Amino acid sequence: MINPKPVIEIKNLHKSFGDLNVLNGVSISAKQGEVISLIGSSGSGKSTLLRCANLLENSQQGKIIFAGEEIKWIGSGKNRAPADSNQVRLMRTNLSMVFQQFNLWSHMTVLQNVMEAPVSVLGMEKEKAEYNARDYLNKVGIGEKCDSYPAELSGGQQQRAAIARALCMEPSALLFDEPTSALDPELEQEVIKVIKDLAKEGRTMIIVTHDMQLAADVSDHVVFLHKGLIEEEGSPNSLFKSPKSERLQKFLSSTRAA
Repeated sequence: MINPKPVIEIKNLHKSFGDLNVLNGVSISAKQGEVISLIGSSGSGKSTLLRCANLLENSQQGKIIFAGEEIKWIGSGKNRAPADSNQVRLMRTNLSMVFQQFNLWSHMTVLQNVMEAPVSVLGMEKEKAEYNARDYLNKVGIGEKCDSYPAELSGGQQQRAAIARALCMEPSALLFDEPTSALDPELEQEVIKVIKDLAKEGRTMIIVTHDMQLAADVSDHVVFLHKGLIEEEGSPNSLFKSPKSERLQKFLSSTRAA
């Protein structure tokens, strides 16, 4: 069940790289238990929006509010930066991100990868972290791979390990940045199943995806970005079955043709 209280709110966000304007005033909100998918062509600003939400990139204008607390800033424009490092750290520990590339440490086993952040960042006891890590690895279907190294896993298994690592932080919300685009179609389905299961659990998630079927299946709300602006948004049913924008119609036609 969706709780009307937002976990994360983004208001009028602007971001540019040099002279290139990537986000031109985007506002989105993810309520507790809500799944939001961001779709759009390459370069539309989807991944940048996610990285700004997690403060991996500094936006130049706009508000980011996490669990009711607004991020404080110093400076303005391209000199703007978060003012409170403790606030940033607290936000990041509660907002886990899963990247397109798996970013697992090659010298650690899968189990060590998953339990590292809870121990080093949260100060969790190793025994508890290991118990949780094994539980989440079982949850994503690779519990038997605990003692394997990332190089010994398929791409789908590595991405599932990355999801287990994100879950082990017990975050308030999960951010997915194209979690299946680096995978072969067969391996992609393994990861999609995990994401669908998380959606059924009522996890708060924002997903950047090229997979329209995934967006249709798991989302409560879909946002179509075009040139750094929200061109159209609404329920999966309204966007995918009766898109109003000509740009969205063309985009969906091109994805179906592909």
